Amino acid sequence: MQYVYLLLFAGLIIALCLFINRLTDKLKVPSLLLFIAIGMAAGVALRPVFGNVTDYAMGNVICSVCLVLVIFYGGFGTNFKEARPVAGRALLLSFAGTALTAGMVGAAVWAIFRLLPFTPGLGWAESLLIGSVISSTDAASVFNILRSRRLNLKYRTSSLLEMESGSNDPMSYMLTVVFTAVLAAQYGAEGASMGAGQIVGMLAAQVGFGVLFGGAFGFLAVYILRKIPFNMGQGGTVFVLAIALLTYAVPSVLPGSWAGNGYLAVYICGIMLGNARIPQKRDCVRFFDALTGVAQMMIFFLLGFLATPEWLIRPEVLVPALLVFAVMTFLARPAVVAGLLAPFRAPLGQLGVVSWAGLRGVASVVFAIYAISVLGDDALPYDLFSIVFCVVIISISLQGSLLPALSRKFGMLGDSEDVLRTFTDYQDETDVRFVKVVVGETHPWAGKKLRECVMPREFLVVLILRGEEVVVPGGDTVVYPGDLLVTAAPEFENHDEFGMFEEYLGEDHPWAGKTVRELQLPDGTLIAMIKRGGGTVIPYGATELKAGDTLVCIKLTEKEHAKSAAH
Repeated sequence: MQYVYLLLFAGLIIALCLFINRLTDKLKVPSLLLFIAIGMAAGVALRPVFGNVTDYAMGNVICSVCLVLVIFYGGFGTNFKEARPVAGRALLLSFAGTALTAGMVGAAVWAIFRLLPFTPGLGWAESLLIGSVISSTDAASVFNILRSRRLNLKYRTSSLLEMESGSNDPMSYMLTVVFTAVLAAQYGAEGASMGAGQIVGMLAAQVGFGVLFGGAFGFLAVYILRKIPFNMGQGGTVFVLAIALLTYAVPSVLPGSWAGNGYLAVYICGIMLGNARIPQKRDCVRFFDALTGVAQMMIFFLLGFLATPEWLIRPEVLVPALLVFAVMTFLARPAVVAGLLAPFRAPLGQLGVVSWAGLRGVASVVFAIYAISVLGDDALPYDLFSIVFCVVIISISLQGSLLPALSRKFGMLGDSEDVLRTFTDYQDETDVRFVKVVVGETHPWAGKKLRECVMPREFLVVLILRGEEVVVPGGDTVVYPGDLLVTAAPEFENHDEFGMFEEYLGEDHPWAGKTVRELQLPDGTLIAMIKRGGGTVIPYGATELKAGDTLVCIKLTEKEHAKSAAH
């Protein structure tokens, strides 16, 4: 019966979080704070029934699974082509920056705990554990702030921050695992310790097996999705979910110091799948977008649920947390960002925004829970969970709330957003779909007024992009060669009559080099469009297919094909 109450409780909380998420656009505080607050309120309300809930082992399992989904989708959603100009800087911040931050914060923790009269003196491993746990910026928090506030930052800074925050969790986790293992050896036996060789070997295994399994599962998943059709509806999407979980689990279950970094593996796998030509990719995006949204809500709610409010305001928790946050935000992060990005001649405004945007979040608390679950609740001489939780709350509250204003102060807000991207966001909320039409020299609309162009009654040209100029058209607006027209039309909603699939043409594909009319397509099958390079080609009979093309095909269902044949 307890499981029924648990399911009832979980369902109510998820529904409540979803409704609150709709209201957060009107608020000036990050929505993730509200989920934490709901969790804390629920924990306080249920304490008379269940007692003080501090089941870190269960919390570690649930939060780790949710974090796997968030990191995988962070990689899956990374457009490497767009991020390539800043990829080097982002990865430098992700790995070298995270390690340097862990070291600087660890040194500060060592000094802070020795100077405060109400905190115990710590060894270097205990100090560096705190530094490692909070060394990474949080993807969920950064994505939430950038997208909910629609921050269009100059110099590809949004891409830089998203790629850094999506890829630095594996480094933070790796350092956390190392120092947790060092402390486990120290606490396990008198005088026990890990030598430098063991630490280097563990780091090598974390990186090596993480990269190996991430690449292997990514390659295998792309191959299977392209070659093997799934009979069940959305089978490809379910398969991608299974691959994400396997990619994390397999390197993580390797014995002892041979264990690989599952978070690094799942991030690499996500990048490979997200940037590959695979069928049902749009379905995957919609599925994981919803799933990771719920996962983020659940993580922040659960973290609030595990927290004990009166513990957070104890001097031995709150004062070190405030001092650690101050050192990390105003000293360590700016010094690391300036040191690593200054050689790239990054503008001062970009350095300021990147320094301030180092939000801490869910990953830090999840890694703290991992360390506690390995070492035991009472092994550490300080309350690791509460200290890290306080740092995260302060970070999201202060840095998240002030990031838009500071971006404006540093002159980092772009003048406009990508027009087509804005339309893509809007069309998801309506029954209208936007399509671009490129007008060439021989296009039948070239040189004509819009009122003279032959088009369906339900078809509307809403914008014309002419070089750097954006034209809001009227009936007398003349269409010129080279114009890009943004057009709107009602969405077709009944997809039961047909299915869509993609066919990638490799060098040895029998269709490569042939025209469309030369193909012997099955009855009821049509090539709707061709993805070629970075563009889209609408084919006709004489269109030649080339190696590297991805064909988007429409195929009638057997029932509809039979109807068509009968007529």
